[in-house]
Amino acid sequence: MSNKPKKKSRQQVYTLLVEVGRNAGDGLPKDATGAALMCFASGVDEAEAVRETVAILKQADLAPLDVSGYGTLDERLAEGHDISDDEKGLMQRALDENSVIVAQMTPFFDKS
Repeated sequence: MSNKPKKKSRQQVYTLLVEVGRNAGDGLPKDATGAALMCFASGVDEAEAVRETVAILKQADLAPLDVSGYGTLDERLAEGHDISDDEKGLMQRALDENSVIVAQMTPFFDKS
């Protein structure tokens, strides 16, 4: 048995917060003005994760307006973020499937 370290995957999972506007067929509540989506996306770097996430959301008839990156699991832990086992499981799933996971969607409503 070799003591060589396992070759580390180039893919990492990034936590992204995506703001979306309205689009026909987007599936958001009728009176919502948009939404915030917490996503876990795999990529060789954050830029790739953002590109993949935006492309997938557009395919789902959503209208991405802005993306904020919060880094990888290790980066978030180093910053003191409290990350649940559920979140870690979704991150692992995104890595295993080389995919984008929408973990949470919060619709926005006009308060006027």
